[in-house]
Amino acid sequence: MASPPPSPPHPWRWIPSLYFAQGLPNVVMTSLAVVMFKNLDVPNRDIAFYTSMPYLPWVIKPLWSPLVELVGKKRRWIVGLQFVIGIAFAAVALTLPAPDFFRYALAVLWLMAFSSATHDIAADGFYLLALPPHLQAAFVGVRSTCFRLSVLFGKGGLVALSGWLLGLTGSAASAWAGIFLLLAGVFLLAGLYHWRALPHLADDGGKRSAPAAPGDFWRVFASFFTKPGMGLAVAFLLLYRLAEALALKLVEPFLLDPRSKGGLGLTNTQLGLSYGGVGVVALLAGGLLGGWLISRHGLKRLLWPMVLVMHVPITVFFALAKFQPESLGVISAALAVEQFGYGFGFTAYLVTMMMLAEGEHKTAHYAICTGFMALGLMLPGLFAGMLQESVGYPGFFGWTCVATLPSFAATALLRVDPKFGKKV
Repeated sequence: MASPPPSPPHPWRWIPSLYFAQGLPNVVMTSLAVVMFKNLDVPNRDIAFYTSMPYLPWVIKPLWSPLVELVGKKRRWIVGLQFVIGIAFAAVALTLPAPDFFRYALAVLWLMAFSSATHDIAADGFYLLALPPHLQAAFVGVRSTCFRLSVLFGKGGLVALSGWLLGLTGSAASAWAGIFLLLAGVFLLAGLYHWRALPHLADDGGKRSAPAAPGDFWRVFASFFTKPGMGLAVAFLLLYRLAEALALKLVEPFLLDPRSKGGLGLTNTQLGLSYGGVGVVALLAGGLLGGWLISRHGLKRLLWPMVLVMHVPITVFFALAKFQPESLGVISAALAVEQFGYGFGFTAYLVTMMMLAEGEHKTAHYAICTGFMALGLMLPGLFAGMLQESVGYPGFFGWTCVATLPSFAATALLRVDPKFGKKV
């Protein structure tokens, strides 16, 4: 008698590691590269401009998402690109001793950014194919949590480690070369691990033996926008986090600025304890609770409670700016309330993207959703600093409260499948 086929790996074996790996390249571009180039005496204007540009692949990745949808297995895309990203990090380390390191390092970071954006497409598509809808909703908090843990690992652990290496070696180039070699090792190990840990799916693409025709790409792309109600859904994707997108750009400067400039005057240590410690724990708790509740009750029933829990606590920033409390406990408690609400409410946004991607071409359609998500964060951030300088911190956070109104309007117009996300 033939033995039964082996059961697929449990989602806990591969979802946490996959989404931890997905988050690291993002934190490299948004934080680590900035600190590294600052340590290497690159002018601020060059740091700001040239480390912002490589974020573009994450915004426009839907343009090549049909390639991942139609050509090859997503499992192979994931493992192969993790090796490519690891090699790119090693290449960054090798460029740092060169006299013209800035140009070469940026070129490699562009390669890393395109590879990471493509990895995101494959990973998100694999997630949608590997899990039924109720498990997709249940694990959305887990994947969001692991993504944010990678941010903590990068912004906290690796930046601190770079300072220790700088003191040990006396050379910023050597210190950051060590950091990027460590990152390279992490990704090479991730590729090896996921080669073994990712389940083999019966429906994982790979049915084409030749590249897809250009018409196929446009058909897949256009099919997203012909779904019923997609115009209002795109408005939801762009507007749901409008207020949070404005606030996120200025929260840390506000907490660090002296009270004479309208800030709270926290030290870096206090910032790490309140916003990076207490706040992040609350954020993770909100995300996990949100995913669990949606899996039990469905997205439609939870959507409005999540919208309210996410947006109402944004008022704490206005209160902090207005009254400037001195107690670190009060500040930490206020940040915990806001971060819990953000983590809880953002779960609804992620599950909504899964709902919009349902049907044929899930991988490409989910990538289109994430492109709009990135655009919805990028555009408000472009003018957040100018707005704050014009009206000060209390005025700025007052405007973030007003910016919640378009989010409520977009949510009211969204069409939600009553059964989506609920375990049946």
